[in-house]
Amino acid sequence: MTLGEKLKNARLALDMSQTELAKKTGISERSLYTYEQMGAVPRTSNIKKLADALNVTVTYLMDEDETDTEKDANLDIFLANVKNEYGSRGAREASEVLDRASALFAGGELDEEAKEVFFRALMEVYLDSKSEAKEKFAPKQRASKKTTKQDV
Repeated sequence: MTLGEKLKNARLALDMSQTELAKKTGISERSLYTYEQMGAVPRTSNIKKLADALNVTVTYLMDEDETDTEKDANLDIFLANVKNEYGSRGAREASEVLDRASALFAGGELDEEAKEVFFRALMEVYLDSKSEAKEKFAPKQRASKKTTKQDV
């Protein structure tokens, strides 16, 4: 996978436009376009800004090997999405869940594809349960309950 493809995939995974990424990094939209579409390589300072804004590592962006590094980037993107939606505590909790689940495979004989399927399903279940909990226990519901109790 090329640097441009990695930039675009990470940006889209965060549901971010080139305009939003440009504002977040201070890099022009035209430059972002040339990185993603034309294969231009950014300056070192811009690579760091892009990695930070996209919640991936510089190594992921610069390494053409897609194996372990791509898995790390997928994890980084997942945790960035959780952090955006549920805050640092949610990202920390998600990371702990995934770390504990990876311990299940120590010494096991599952192939990498089966492990990937498992972790994708685990991430999906985690997000679904957080979403349901957020709807059920939203602060605005608590605030409306407090108001009704005070009104009575």
